Parts: sequence; C-alpha cells; structure tokens
Amino acid sequence: MKQIQISVKKVGILFLFSFAIIVASFSSCKKPLLLSKGNLEFSVDTVVFDTVFTTIGSTTQQFKIYNPENKAVEIEEIELMGGESSPFRMNVDGNMTTSLSNITIEGKDSLFAFVEVTLEVNGQTLPMVVEDSIRFRTNGKDQYVKLAVWGQDAYFHYKDIMATQTWPNDKPHVIYGYAAVDSAETLTIQEDTDIYLHKNAILYVYKGSLDVQGSLGHEVTFQGDRLESLYDDVSGQYYGIYFQEARPSTINYAIIKNGTSGIHLYSRDNSFSGYTLNVTNTIVTNNARYGIFIYSGAKVKAENCVISKNGNHALLVLEGGDFNFNFCDLIGFGDSQSSTPAVGISNFFNDYANGTQNIGSINEGKIYNSVIYGGQDVELVFDTISDIAINLNFDIQNCLIKRTPTLTDGFLASIFWNNNPLFTSVTDNDFTFMSGSILNNNANSSLQSFLPLDIKGLTRGPVPDIGAYEN
Repeated sequence: MKQIQISVKKVGILFLFSFAIIVASFSSCKKPLLLSKGNLEFSVDTVVFDTVFTTIGSTTQQFKIYNPENKAVEIEEIELMGGESSPFRMNVDGNMTTSLSNITIEGKDSLFAFVEVTLEVNGQTLPMVVEDSIRFRTNGKDQYVKLAVWGQDAYFHYKDIMATQTWPNDKPHVIYGYAAVDSAETLTIQEDTDIYLHKNAILYVYKGSLDVQGSLGHEVTFQGDRLESLYDDVSGQYYGIYFQEARPSTINYAIIKNGTSGIHLYSRDNSFSGYTLNVTNTIVTNNARYGIFIYSGAKVKAENCVISKNGNHALLVLEGGDFNFNFCDLIGFGDSQSSTPAVGISNFFNDYANGTQNIGSINEGKIYNSVIYGGQDVELVFDTISDIAINLNFDIQNCLIKRTPTLTDGFLASIFWNNNPLFTSVTDNDFTFMSGSILNNNANSSLQSFLPLDIKGLTRGPVPDIGAYEN
C-alpha cells in the first residue's frame, strides 16, 4: 500500500508540472496587444444622399474606416449624433445602432460602415438639406463624418463643375459646396428661378460667364437653404456669387440676400474691354460683409439697384477696379456696422503676409443720381494712393450723400449733403420715400443713357428722382 501511494503522488506531481508548462506556453504565446496612438482615416468626409425625396424615400450609402497605422487601433466610441431622433441610421461592424464602443481595427485594415436614411417630407417645411454626423473617438480625439440628404424636391448641385447650360426653373436649385461655371462656359439662369445655397456654399464663376435673366415680378432669388421663418433675416448663411477673372456677365432682376458677400468680383478677363458685370434692377441685402465687392481690376456697371443693410459696406472697391453706378441706393444700416461706411473706395491693398503693397488704377469711378446714406456720420470714404503709373478718375454727380465733414473735391457736383431722404421704412427695408424728400426731382437724366423705368417698373418723370425708386 505504501508503495502504491508514493506512485500516485509522483503521478500527481508530474501532472501538475505538465499543466504548469502548458499554461506557461499559452501565456508566452499571448503577447499583450500594442495599440496605435494614431487616428482614423475615412473614404469620405461627407456622405451625401443625392436622391430626391418627394414622398417617403429610403436609400443606403457606405464608407470605409481606415487604420493607416501598422499597429491595431481601438475606436473608443462611435456615435450617431442625432441619436434616436435622427432620420439616419448607421450599421458598423454588423451592429445597427446609434452608438458603439471598443471596436478594434487591426493595423493597415479597414471597416465598412453603412448609413441609410428615411425622410417623410410631404406636408412638412424642412430645410433643403437635412444633416447629421457620426462621431468617432480614437485615443481621445473626435473625428466626424458628416451626413447630408436632400430634403425636398429640387435640383441639387454638389461640387458641380458646369459646362454651358441653362438651369430649368420648374424646381428650386440647391448648391451644396459649390456650383462652378468653368472657363469659357456660360450658365444661364431663367426668370422665376429660386436658388438656395447651403452653409458656406458658393456660386463660382471662373473665367466664364453668368447670365441671370430675371424680370419684374419674376425675379431670380439667391438665399440660404434654411426655410424656417427664424432664418428669414439671418446673414452669413452662405458665401455668395464669386466672379474670378470672369468674362462679361449680367444679372437682371435678382434678389441676393442673407449671404456673406452678395457679389464678389476678383480681377477680370483682360481680353474683354467691357464690364465684368452689368447688374440691373437688383436688390442685394442683409449680407454679413459686403453687398458688392470689386477687387483687383474688376469692372462693374450697376443701374436701378438697391444695395442695403449689409454688414460692412454696400460697395467696397479694393486694389483698384472700375465702377459706374446710376440710379442706385447704396445704403448702410447693417446690423454689424460700427464705423464702416456704406461706400469704401481704395486703390491699394497691403499684403502683410508677403510684405507687399499692391496698387491698382480706377479708370472709371462714376456714381450718378444715387443715394449714399446710412446710420454713420461718414458713409463715403476714399483711401487712395497716387502713382505715376496709376489712374484715378472719379465723377460723382447729383447724389444724396451723408458725410460729416463734407468733401470739396472737384469731381463732386450737385451733391445734396446730409439731407434726410425720408425713406418709407428702414426697418422694413423699404427705401421708397415720402413726397417731401430731397430725392424728388433732383436727378439729372442727361448724365448718361437715361433709364426710363425705375426698379419697380414705374416711368421716370422728365425731371427724375434720385435713387432706384421713382416717387
């Protein structure tokens, strides 16, 4: 018996020893997981659903989540920011949910994410673009993939580079990102066209032409894409219309409102001697910075236009350029104004980043039969530099100008200084005027080609009124 017991103990010791070796071998094979301190990359920054939803619509898009590092990375959190109330739904790693945590992607590997959306838009007033985002937190850093879906029946332009075309006017047009008129091409916009621009969006005319063909009562409108009444008078909802080295363009009977710079012109195509832009019968209002911004040699002719209540200037000329304004209202009263005049004219620009000063000519600087007025004591400012190679030619006549002190330059003639124009309602953006206004019968119809009708289609008298409106 004693010998048997000893044998059993030896067997038990051998078993325990063998088990310990096996456990140790497994432990030595399972090395600790070394995680990357890097972050993720994505196949897109924005998932755009370009399906138009007129009833109940549903579609699915996908994108990839990349780990560019050699080591594995752990995604601490994935969250659909709109949560359960979002119209979007996400599926990551086979999980349809609004939030996930602790998802590992091996080195140089990737993961698919699927997103779908359902919108019921019938009978609802929704933004033209409905948005959400998915948040990825990795190593304490948040990264986002934006989600965007068209919310109503419209033509959508998403990073659209356009050849010559005419936009139909049976549905609104929505610009998301940009719509760009390419070099030597022409975009024609018909009357009664409504154009909505998303946040930071721009209509960009690059060495091409824009032809806006509105008419009285059938204006072309440019505004932000938020349709709630809360946004009716919110400026800065998009950038604006930007011309770069553009060919001759026209805007007639348009309403451009609630952007950052209503019309921005940079340089021009020097192979054309005419105006970069002819703008007529147009209202440019409530833009966060500028109504019309002429920069570095662009040329603008404006007639029967009301440019009002923009944040910094109704008209800004910088580093030179030409302008010819007749029967226009250049009005201040912008919400963000502190000391900025309605009209600022300069032929130079100090480029502090490069330590240079750029100077340009103003070969034509005409303002006739127009109102320059606002809430400041000084609503017209000149800041120019003379140079032997620089032309400065100004001609301002038969205008009502608010400015204290007044100016005595020879290019000013028949100026009505600091008279109250008696506008009907500055608050309501109504710049028609009362019968006792100094604007009555003080324009000069012989200064250049006469405009027989005002912006509202009323016939001007034999001795017309100053500004865009005939009383």
